[in-house]
Amino acid sequence: MLIRPGDDGVLAIGQLSHSWLAGQLARAWGSERFGGVEPREEVVLGAEQHDIGWALFDLEPRFNPDTGLPRSFLELTVDDHLEIWRDAPDHLLTQSLHAALVVSMHGSSLSELRAAGRSDDAERVRDHIDAEHARQRALRQLLGVSEVQAERTRRQMWTWDGLSLALCHGWRPFVARDVPTAGGELVDVTLAEDDTVDPWPFAAERVEVRCEARRLAPRYDDEPAMLEGFAAARIETVRFALAPA
Repeated sequence: MLIRPGDDGVLAIGQLSHSWLAGQLARAWGSERFGGVEPREEVVLGAEQHDIGWALFDLEPRFNPDTGLPRSFLELTVDDHLEIWRDAPDHLLTQSLHAALVVSMHGSSLSELRAAGRSDDAERVRDHIDAEHARQRALRQLLGVSEVQAERTRRQMWTWDGLSLALCHGWRPFVARDVPTAGGELVDVTLAEDDTVDPWPFAAERVEVRCEARRLAPRYDDEPAMLEGFAAARIETVRFALAPA
């Protein structure tokens, strides 16, 4: 769950709706400098579904008594993290092996980030990292995908995820680091306050994307009240228009 407080309440954006937005960015990707997405449909599907492990988790969000709101993805316990990510790629194995590879690479990257930032969690996520790396080797062999190609896709996915999070949360300015270009160079891409993007990585001259959110009260007294409010909340479409700087 992504939680975005505002003057008129709180927007709660499900991880899969944020994931859908990331998929829209992936589908639009492809300027001359940044190159395309290969294989396009499979990787775009993986981007759209990269948070598939959250599908049921977000239907009954956990309560944060400090904020009086649902817990955001930034407040996950290590048990939550492993519950969500351990089996996430399995949901795509009968749909697209390449999409499952995208999800696996993203999940292991998140576990590596967690291990680097939280020493207490490092040992507990190590098994997940090792298992996903083994899964990735097997999938690359089945698909005939090189490590270089897979790493390019992993970095692209990290970029789409970061830009989607920035849009949904209102993080401006935001810098996506080490974005792969067509020539193999890694560059930074900046999302500015006015939603312009520099350098421009998309095929079209303008890109419009959207997600869905629930409008919540600023705070709830307890978990039952939060769950009741969440279930009854109005669904809103949140739109963004991106343009070159």
